[in-house]
Amino acid sequence: MLEFRDIDIKDKKRITAALEYSQFMGCEYNFSNNMAWRRLGDSQIAFYKDFYICCAFRSEDGTPRFFFPSGKGDLREVIGEMMSYAYSRGKSLKIMGVTDTTLKMMNELYPQRFTVDTDDGDWDYIYNASDLIGLAGRKYHGKRNHLARFNELGAKYAPLTEKDFDDCITFSAVEYNSKAHSDHSYMAEQFAINTYFNYFAELGLQGGVIRIDGKLAAFTIGDRLNNDTFCVHIEKADTQFSGIYAGINNCFARSAAAEYKYINREEDLGIEGLRKAKQSYHPAFLLKKYTLTFK
Repeated sequence: MLEFRDIDIKDKKRITAALEYSQFMGCEYNFSNNMAWRRLGDSQIAFYKDFYICCAFRSEDGTPRFFFPSGKGDLREVIGEMMSYAYSRGKSLKIMGVTDTTLKMMNELYPQRFTVDTDDGDWDYIYNASDLIGLAGRKYHGKRNHLARFNELGAKYAPLTEKDFDDCITFSAVEYNSKAHSDHSYMAEQFAINTYFNYFAELGLQGGVIRIDGKLAAFTIGDRLNNDTFCVHIEKADTQFSGIYAGINNCFARSAAAEYKYINREEDLGIEGLRKAKQSYHPAFLLKKYTLTFK
């Protein structure tokens, strides 16, 4: 039977080995992401041979929500272990983070054994790194205008270092206190941000900050997702400064992601404003994700 527990920084080497083998493009297949956002779904981890399994235990009906396992070995065997665990709790097996590629694999292994659901709010926005860096062509005319306004601010961009940590944490806390922070997702985000800074070096994170007249106006954090994809985890900016988001987006892409083919800027969560903003950067494609529920 699978044994689940909290993720720990000591798990990085073993988990990263499994993630490296699978080379999945979804933002949830990243050790930093799993470590930082575990409060959002009360996620825990387990291992089965050379497979890594992450499972969210926070749900309305108490059904564990497994992510598609990463690693190498017999897929039917590890799915069987996940199934046994779910059944031992009197629940159906539910698997999230399934893409078109892994859905095909599951249909071959378990034909007509499960239902398939999807929510486009969970789909990841994947951009060509060269597009976010160059902002070339008519479709990015508006973004270049935003960037021009940003450049007029006299802002200074620099890679995020330890001396910026306190300012970034304070910046996030001020934003958090201005919101309805009884919402679980806001609290989970604050936990994630603090985790990123507490383990910044150990996680191998990269970041960027923008300062205007010496005061922090924006920061962002991301890291490598797979061989050709960089993932942006957090992006915060003071919107009183025109073009500030265009500035931090472009500066960080140039600084951290120039060697990658793609940049994953994660999902829009079905939030209309966030969706509009992500679509305005013209993604190369949306990474569709499905949830399978076994009958």
